[in-house]
Amino acid sequence: MSGAYTVLAEHYDRLTGDVDYKKWADYIQRHFRRLKRPVRSVAELACGTGTLAALLAKRGYQVTAMDLSPDMLSMAAEKCEGLDVALVCQDMSRLRLPEPVDAVVCCLDSVNYVTKPAALRRAFRRVYDALSPGGLFLFDAKTPLALESAGGQTYVDEREDLLCLWRGEWSPRRRICGYGVDLFALRPDGAWERAGEYHEEYAYTPAELEGYLREAGFPAVSVYGDKTMSPPQEGAERVFFAAVKP
Repeated sequence: MSGAYTVLAEHYDRLTGDVDYKKWADYIQRHFRRLKRPVRSVAELACGTGTLAALLAKRGYQVTAMDLSPDMLSMAAEKCEGLDVALVCQDMSRLRLPEPVDAVVCCLDSVNYVTKPAALRRAFRRVYDALSPGGLFLFDAKTPLALESAGGQTYVDEREDLLCLWRGEWSPRRRICGYGVDLFALRPDGAWERAGEYHEEYAYTPAELEGYLREAGFPAVSVYGDKTMSPPQEGAERVFFAAVKP
């Protein structure tokens, strides 16, 4: 499992302001409507600062949101206050729910952050056990092409009171893209504070992920392009998987 977000948690929402969470929630609901049973309860794996969990709760779902990072969950607690959201600090490979849910979602390539295939296979089995019969497991993943392309890339996000430097390093042998992140934040006293984190993503092929799902007990798996209801095109950098428990 890649390292949990700590110092970045406070600034995560500002640094990911380009993520259209409404579009993600809309796409999730499209899949919910395709099911032969109504969806009332949803578990979100790797919920981060809780933006998507809050959106789903506001749309009437009972949400259990989990993340490995206590710092991210602290931000989520503020965002989800007063909503039907239960927050749990939990590794997805050790997923345990008090009762089955109608759907499990995992977004923003969070499965890639599980860098050991055995742990991800275990997580998929836990998801299967956590679903009610007829329940949906929906998640996305970056393709190997996307992670390979990130190697050697440097990105800068510069603001008056915040500077974030992001560097990608691709390891073909390990099939991992590592991200070194340096963060410079302006303190109230006028001094700059530096902090850093390192994260890794594993390059799973779509065929591997589909195999893990079938191994976990899902008999049929559908693969889609990035927030589409059609198969992914050649060269896709993000794909979605939908699997229904019998």
